[in-house]
Amino acid sequence: MSMGKKASQVDIGQLLGAYERELRLRRGLSDLTIRAYLYEARSFLSFLRRQLGEDATGARVREQRSDTTEQEESIDLSLLELADVRAWIAEYGREGQKRSSLARHGASIRTFSSWLFRSGYTGDDVAARLVSPRPDNELPHILTQDQVRTLLAYAHEIADEKVPITLRNCAALELLYASGIRVSELCSLNVDALHPDSTVRVLGKGNKERIVPYGRPALRALSAYMVVRSQLAKAGENALFVGVRGGRLDPRQMREVVHRYARLAGVPDISPHDLRHSAATHLLEGGSDLRTVQEILGHSSLATTQRYTHVSAERLRAAFAQAHPRA
Repeated sequence: MSMGKKASQVDIGQLLGAYERELRLRRGLSDLTIRAYLYEARSFLSFLRRQLGEDATGARVREQRSDTTEQEESIDLSLLELADVRAWIAEYGREGQKRSSLARHGASIRTFSSWLFRSGYTGDDVAARLVSPRPDNELPHILTQDQVRTLLAYAHEIADEKVPITLRNCAALELLYASGIRVSELCSLNVDALHPDSTVRVLGKGNKERIVPYGRPALRALSAYMVVRSQLAKAGENALFVGVRGGRLDPRQMREVVHRYARLAGVPDISPHDLRHSAATHLLEGGSDLRTVQEILGHSSLATTQRYTHVSAERLRAAFAQAHPRA
């Protein structure tokens, strides 16, 4: 394999720093996406440090470890080849990960490999020929409309102005379902993102901005929360939803809230993304068209939104099988 101009030993920290700048400044990806891409790149480089090492004849040899910091934090990318990428993905497969996860790993490493080649770290875009496993066409996990009502009714039932966190949780749950936004989008909202006409300005993937409507129940919950928000937020905090320390609410904390409320309300365990799935499905079941749902969810491709039509079709078939005398 021919070598790029920056081949041989490369400092891993500097490499990942340059890759982060590419993702953040040139591609304008969200913080969540950047973290995911960097995690995959770091995982791949760690795998290479364990596995990659060849002698002059091309035979595999064990990596020679050294106590020096320079060798521990550097890697020789001149030996990189497609087989190494396939071996990295295969390792995840042996861990029992789903085909959808393996497909995500493949897409991530193709992005990383392309950048390595364009930046001169490698002499070839080795992952360009990688064929990732096709993701399973699994239907999204959703709640029925009655189950969502039960969940939100519980959130309203325990909401108490003497306990501001409960009003925050109620407002966040209502807005997640009413707008179908991602949990990362919810937590990145500032107070001024709420408009008087019951819409919210959302900054989605790729820094794409969209306006999403929400209904009267969410408006009432948000109004009740805003009365007590100052009791939670530290001075100068602009975040709409804040945590117990007064700063911006972390998505992981919101996920824990959703799981806990689902358990206490007696509905199937769900994640914030499942509420997003539920909102999309219920919109379609209520007669909304695909393009409108696509705009609300912020999907770049209509094909992604079309997955929810399969859910509706499954429900139609189930209802038909249960009720029709000739089913």
